[in-house]
Amino acid sequence: MTAHYDESVEKSAILLVNLGEDYAAEALKLLGPREVQKLGHAMATLKSVPRAKVEAVLDEFISVTEAQASVHVDTDNYIRSVLTKALGNDKASNLIARILHGGDTNGIEGLKWMDADTVADLIKNEHPQIIATILVHLEHDHASEILGHFSERLRNDVVLRIATLEGVQPNALQELNEVMLQLLAGSASIKKTAMGGVRTVAEILNYIGTAEETSVIEAIKEYDPDLAQKILDEMFVFENLLDLDDRSVQMLLREIQSDSLVMALKGASETLREKIFRNMSQRAAEMLREDLESRGPVRLSEVETEQKEILKVVRRLADEGQIILGGAGGEQMV
Repeated sequence: MTAHYDESVEKSAILLVNLGEDYAAEALKLLGPREVQKLGHAMATLKSVPRAKVEAVLDEFISVTEAQASVHVDTDNYIRSVLTKALGNDKASNLIARILHGGDTNGIEGLKWMDADTVADLIKNEHPQIIATILVHLEHDHASEILGHFSERLRNDVVLRIATLEGVQPNALQELNEVMLQLLAGSASIKKTAMGGVRTVAEILNYIGTAEETSVIEAIKEYDPDLAQKILDEMFVFENLLDLDDRSVQMLLREIQSDSLVMALKGASETLREKIFRNMSQRAAEMLREDLESRGPVRLSEVETEQKEILKVVRRLADEGQIILGGAGGEQMV
């Protein structure tokens, strides 16, 4: 991941550092692998923090915990009710199982803690269908990194299989248990897990490099042009920021650092740049224009990295319901 992180991660890192090793270790045990990686990176980059900032973080933590301490909710039933009302029975059932029961893929947790090249080396000789089944259980950015370590032929094959994967039967995962580390601890009577498909591929490709992305899409076009178009319709790329309303752009700008924005806009169209300028104060817009003009040539890979980091913020805001993304298929929650 790149060197910058959002404010909430920085606050959490400051809190953990000031709690001491024992308490920090206990807190980290309760987090998932991606959260631990983000916090570990943030803690490692902390050099000196002003005393006032430390005190502000501790005060905020105390106020939040005091507010929550008196709240007692039957969380399991609450989560079931809210998700079912929001998503409907079919969509909610899989998510509820993951949240309340740790999901049906306990064994794959081990892969989530490994870096991408280690996982790629571990699974690259498996059948592409098995690889596809494994990758749909990982975070999309993690899966994308792993794909980057495959040969072009294997990568294209695996992505195509993910796109055409309609679901994973429990008995198939139980067989996979014998090959990988126990991916499923369930029975054949439970409902098929809805994973894979066009949306999963689109989200994975949003994290992958442009050259690899083009190669994958071209390979899928040869197999099924309609499928390739559906994937493209689901993808959200940096230029799609043009589809955000002004309020959403302004909210996004509050969440990203100026250096990151300058780098990302080096590869943006003039139309998108103007949209960004319009949603800033006149002084801020002028400073941004000057930064863009003074910044010399930069590597395309660096521009793409910053654009993808900003898109992660966009997806987080969308997941939180603070902004709505409009895709080619119409307005939708992402």
